[in-house]
Amino acid sequence: MNHHHIFGPVISRRLGRSLGIDLIPYKTCSYNCVYCECGKTTDLTSIRKEFFQTGDIIDELDKVLASSPKLDYITFAGSGEPTLSLSLGPVLAHLKKNYPDYKVAVLTNGSLCTDPDVRRDLIAADIVSPTLTTATQQVFEKIHRPVPGLQVTDIIRGIRSFRDEYKGEIWLEVFLVPGLNTSEDELEKLRTTIYSIKPELIQLNYLDRPGTEPWVSPPEPLLSGRIREYFAEGEIPVELIGFDERDPLLTHDDSTALINETLKRRPLTAEDIAQMTGLSTPEVRKKLALMVLEGVVQAKSGDRGIFYWIASDGSERFSEKDRSYADDPPKKLQHIFWALKIL
Repeated sequence: MNHHHIFGPVISRRLGRSLGIDLIPYKTCSYNCVYCECGKTTDLTSIRKEFFQTGDIIDELDKVLASSPKLDYITFAGSGEPTLSLSLGPVLAHLKKNYPDYKVAVLTNGSLCTDPDVRRDLIAADIVSPTLTTATQQVFEKIHRPVPGLQVTDIIRGIRSFRDEYKGEIWLEVFLVPGLNTSEDELEKLRTTIYSIKPELIQLNYLDRPGTEPWVSPPEPLLSGRIREYFAEGEIPVELIGFDERDPLLTHDDSTALINETLKRRPLTAEDIAQMTGLSTPEVRKKLALMVLEGVVQAKSGDRGIFYWIASDGSERFSEKDRSYADDPPKKLQHIFWALKIL
């Protein structure tokens, strides 16, 4: 069954088995982050609206949850900023009223926490995970390339206000971008700010899949380890985000639709998809090879292997110098033969 607003379950590096709810059209966001795995923002906005009929989202969610799937979380995430949607509050309220046994998380860039209405919408969630990469405006603009006029000091005040109002857990994400927010001065200012917010958890994140800009790279393990130790000097737990080994989630029959829906939102390797679906890696490679041959899926080599994605708006995810295999017929055929284990 094809879903427009619900995707997964997927294995999330942060939340385990997660059923995703996507309230936002592709790449509608208040940021245009250099590291975003979903590609460049096509609608840069901070104006809230009902992008899709709230009733349609709830109907789709009810159909998926009718089978009582095994989940760690139901997560508002996807390919844009979920707090931009006026459907967030009603859908969250529906979940907590009708499916109280499921934990609900919201992944947000935090930019709209300045809005009291957004903070009220978020109150019902079990976990809210805002992103805060820096406490300085210059680095904020370099990393996030936000809607003009957004000030990081206002966003910090908004997150602090939410902390005062919220009884659930705040898992604060710090995305590490070497050369921008990893200097001693930047880290000191950021740590002081985070300690003042008092989240339940600090999650240090880094580039794991191809980002929007090709120059963004993950930090060296030694650097990320030192940064973790630095943030852990206080009383707040700190973790470096990574994959957990999990049991397979899906049967063979469910896998193709899940692969399609998930690759529209983020790039994945064959190994990622195998873990997510329960299929063997060779079987996943064969599926992907056929999808590349049909022109449905694009592929690009990255640090962890070959990443696959579907550009749902027809746009290129990477820059001209990082053209995908789909644009190079010899490479495309070579990749297909490799995936099918012919070579």
